Amino acid sequence: MNNDELGKLSYEEAFEKLEALVRRLEDENVPLEESLSLFQEGIALSKYCREKLAQIEYRVEYLLKEEAEISQGDDNSGAEPEDEQE
Repeated sequence: MNNDELGKLSYEEAFEKLEALVRRLEDENVPLEESLSLFQEGIALSKYCREKLAQIEYRVEYLLKEEAEISQGDDNSGAEPEDEQE
């Protein structure tokens, strides 16, 4: 599976493919060359899934931070600004 094909997969699709590869690799009747090919594909899928998860985690953290800033702004909306002390 090349990078273009990987890029078209959702996280869920990639994870399902990875699970299927693991099940296939657990089959003792898989020839050595096929096992190596499946293993390489599994590594690529695993990396893709980790990267997708990291992107999602970043977006969630960003949204939570943004929401906290908005909420904090709402809490201070009626307050008088504090004088700066030197």
